[in-house]
Amino acid sequence: MTEAKKTTGNVEMKDIANLCKRRGFIFQDSEIYGGIGSVWDYGPLGVELKKNVKDSWWERMVYERTDVEGLDAAILMNPETWKASGHIASFADLLVDCRGCKKRFRMDKISGKECPECGGELTEPRSFNLMFKTQVGSVEGQAQDVYLRPETAQGIFVNFENVLTVSRRKLPFGVAQIGKAFRNEITTGNFIFRSREFEQMELEFFVKPGEDEKWYEYWLGERMDWYCSLGIRKEHLRLREHRKDELAHYAKKCHDVEFLFPMGWAELEGIANRTDYDLKKHSELSGRDLVYFDAAAGESYTPYVIEPSGGIDRAVLAFLVDAYRTEVVRERKRVYLSLAPRLAPIKAAVLPLLKNRPEVVEMAHRLRDDLKGGYRVIYDDTAAIGRLYRRQDEIGTPFCVTVDVDSLSDGKVTVRDRDTMEQDRIEASQVKNVLKSRLGSFSE
Repeated sequence: MTEAKKTTGNVEMKDIANLCKRRGFIFQDSEIYGGIGSVWDYGPLGVELKKNVKDSWWERMVYERTDVEGLDAAILMNPETWKASGHIASFADLLVDCRGCKKRFRMDKISGKECPECGGELTEPRSFNLMFKTQVGSVEGQAQDVYLRPETAQGIFVNFENVLTVSRRKLPFGVAQIGKAFRNEITTGNFIFRSREFEQMELEFFVKPGEDEKWYEYWLGERMDWYCSLGIRKEHLRLREHRKDELAHYAKKCHDVEFLFPMGWAELEGIANRTDYDLKKHSELSGRDLVYFDAAAGESYTPYVIEPSGGIDRAVLAFLVDAYRTEVVRERKRVYLSLAPRLAPIKAAVLPLLKNRPEVVEMAHRLRDDLKGGYRVIYDDTAAIGRLYRRQDEIGTPFCVTVDVDSLSDGKVTVRDRDTMEQDRIEASQVKNVLKSRLGSFSE
């Protein structure tokens, strides 16, 4: 292995943001017009990373289990939904404005009666609803006010009866969903950590009252394990229980899975015991009796709900931060993303050592074509080999496969490992099997 001296020190958010822009993970939305605050676009590499995070979650929460169904509910819902959930009445922040610098602040984020920026006078607090409002209907004066959903959970609750009927499930069982949500956040920032448009991965797990504590503890461990299984270091994760004064109105208990982001410990995912609050509220307002009949016990009851709810964008950010590595190799800084192969946007890059040799280029193209299909593989000849290696290291590609002049005679190529930089000379015909064994069964 090439001698390397690893550097110490924490990564800064600007390092992650710069890498994401430079390499095509994440762009500022509508940047050519000056952008729009806290809204982001995922570029060619970012969309692959985000898809891999979602696929990993879905496989763990749905495919590997026998007690979970999937759902994809609409973004627009009857506004009565948000009355029942409490969002219309209570989903708001108290805000104050500075009469001097004109900046706006949340009351719970400041102390004292002066502007934290300029010391100016603050206005009286005003309530600001976090939901985006729009209208359904094209005739002026007859349109109905609706909201872009602030969470995906309610789509599951209002479909509880439908899913139960068609799936013939018995308790305990869960309904999983991945989808967009929207919050008109005032306090944003820290790159994609807090955005106005974001994506959630949520599970509502329905259990018999009295068994909720057992399942709550189970999901705490299960969700922590998922992040660790995808490479997050244990020392960068922790569980923090909510104090009674910060519990949501629907929650009996709640823990946050927190990650050590560059700005400090912050929420990555919430796991809540929502009791029977949601189903009872929707039953009351809709008039539909959302209960479960337990045939074995001969009784009906409203299930309790355990909810692991995570933000995909925050998960993407956490995986990027945790994978970011720097080291000095031969007096030059090397930056690489030590992403779990399961998450890496590109699994392998095929590189010709000499692009001016048509036979080498042709062999490299054939090898790339043989490897592609099960996962993302690219061909690149736009720089010298050393620079190509650095480029693939920085975007987290686990393996580079180099075709050289000797490959034409001996049929062998060089496979380079991203993390160790070790190189193995193997038969070109065996590359597909070797990569499959190193990348894991998911690539099949």
